[in-house]
Amino acid sequence: MRFLVAGSSGFLGTALRVRLAEQGHEVVRLVRRDPVSALEYSWNPDRGELDRAALAGVDVAVNLAGAGVADRPWTQARRELILSSRVNSTQTLARALAEHAEPGVPPVTLLQASGVSRYGTVSGAQPYDENSPAGDDYLSQVVVQWEAAAQPAVDAGVRTVVLRTSPVLDRSGGALQIMRIPWSLGLGTQLGDGRQHMPLVGLDDYLGVLEWAANNPDASGPYNVTIPEPTTNAEFTKALGVVLRRPTLLRAPGFVLRTALGELAEQLLGDLYVVPTRLTAAGFVFSAPDVTSTLRAALPPA
Repeated sequence: MRFLVAGSSGFLGTALRVRLAEQGHEVVRLVRRDPVSALEYSWNPDRGELDRAALAGVDVAVNLAGAGVADRPWTQARRELILSSRVNSTQTLARALAEHAEPGVPPVTLLQASGVSRYGTVSGAQPYDENSPAGDDYLSQVVVQWEAAAQPAVDAGVRTVVLRTSPVLDRSGGALQIMRIPWSLGLGTQLGDGRQHMPLVGLDDYLGVLEWAANNPDASGPYNVTIPEPTTNAEFTKALGVVLRRPTLLRAPGFVLRTALGELAEQLLGDLYVVPTRLTAAGFVFSAPDVTSTLRAALPPA
């Protein structure tokens, strides 16, 4: 198969390119700089521009583009970039795929990144599934607009799979690469009272979901990509300490985090109780279904 990947240089994009290459697939990339090989094509999503030659022979387009959410403070400029980098890239690719979807042209499947933060940071007794309403906080509304930007592809009949993804854990990158440093030094810290649900998924399962979605012609619409056995921050903290064989005695009070991080702190302290209802109903089997197995897979012994 031939895959077109946007956002291919980040943690997830790099892991996806390696996995696809190992499986014998061809990967072409959308890049903002000048292309340096025959497998790269230019685009400028802020101007709605995409080299249509990039779509030739493509079976699956994967859109992972978007500025980091938790790596910098949410200044007004950063908030605007978080939104525009997602909406503009998705809209540009969706419109190009819609124009490409013509009679006699092989259809392209769109695998569109999204986030479980769509549901907000206040949960009830029952977990959120794919039919649950969106929250009303800033990041929830970013995700609502992000997903809506893919509508031109949907309207043109492009099979579109929206992957509402939890933080993906692996030692090679992402949040876990940063967290394991203080944990390894015995500075593992529980956030707040630790009772808040904390969605997450391992890298192997995340890539497995992408592979499943690409190859399953019945897959379409939104899917929550998160472990099927939800965990809390306290359980995560304890499990990570066990895997790393380090103590986890510290606590970060909620008021301290809110003072230091502002609105971003709610993403750490808020309760996000989510399950992958549609994936499990479709028969997808997670190789690491709980927090302990996810961390052991992400941090194998050296």
